[in-house]
Amino acid sequence: MSTSDLTTEIKNILKDFQARELLQQLCNQGKVYLELVKFSHTIFALPFAFMGALLAAGGMPTASQLFWILIAMVGARTGAMSCNRLLDFKIDSQNPRTKDRPLPAGQVNVWQVSLLILISYGLFIFAASRLNHICFILSPYVVIILSLYSLAKRFTSYTHYILGFSLGMSPIGAWLAVSGSLSWPPVFLGLAVLCWVSGFDLLYALQDIEFDRKTGLFSLPLKLGIPATLTLAKRLHLIILGLLFLVFLASPFLGWLYLLGLFMAAILLHYEHQLISADDLSKIDAAFFTINGYLSVSLFLITALDVLLLH
Repeated sequence: MSTSDLTTEIKNILKDFQARELLQQLCNQGKVYLELVKFSHTIFALPFAFMGALLAAGGMPTASQLFWILIAMVGARTGAMSCNRLLDFKIDSQNPRTKDRPLPAGQVNVWQVSLLILISYGLFIFAASRLNHICFILSPYVVIILSLYSLAKRFTSYTHYILGFSLGMSPIGAWLAVSGSLSWPPVFLGLAVLCWVSGFDLLYALQDIEFDRKTGLFSLPLKLGIPATLTLAKRLHLIILGLLFLVFLASPFLGWLYLLGLFMAAILLHYEHQLISADDLSKIDAAFFTINGYLSVSLFLITALDVLLLH
């Protein structure tokens, strides 16, 4: 091999190495952003949004509707979570549980997160405009509500209900995206999501009682104490079952398979509360992430089977 050939070969190897390095950096940065907004938690709200779309259509919505509902959900949730991380930057940096999140840890900076908020909310509003006029008109108000949650802990103990309301808008919004009008099934479904999210957020907030007390933040677990908070979460999750049954009564497209899914949801909720007690909060993560992920996905799949195959 001549000297020139060897030089060319080395340059090609270096270029290939640099390309791989760049790709690795992009992948690593992508992982940081996904961790920043806890993208995996999209599984909590997205299945209920698709449930609302299925029930509104009485079958499969169009591919365009499903696509823009998905984009709207991702944009809204990413914007809301980024906003939460930005506004809670100083709080998260002081909390031992959250100090290693990407923004306090310096993996991203304030300007990057601010840009992500603008892009995400812009994407949400654009997706809403592609669905129908009413979704587009309501989209700025949704952005305000989603962003309000990030400030709520500074002035009210009822932050958990604001979070529940924020996610509870998802099936209602999806219904409006498909049908263009409102009805009782999405209202009942939205209220069910409100109670479900508020309940498991109460459980999750038990981890921060002492920190909230020291820093002057508001939360119901701090106000009520652990035993009363556990009782309230159980009651909220019991209400869910009633609301989901009202969805069954109000919708002409649901049958016995949905009721089976409702029974499975009751078992999962019961198991969730068995994992946590006033004397042992060590399994909060399992109750919060695993059980609630199973619940939302399984209820959506069973509802989809009922609507698409049996009706």
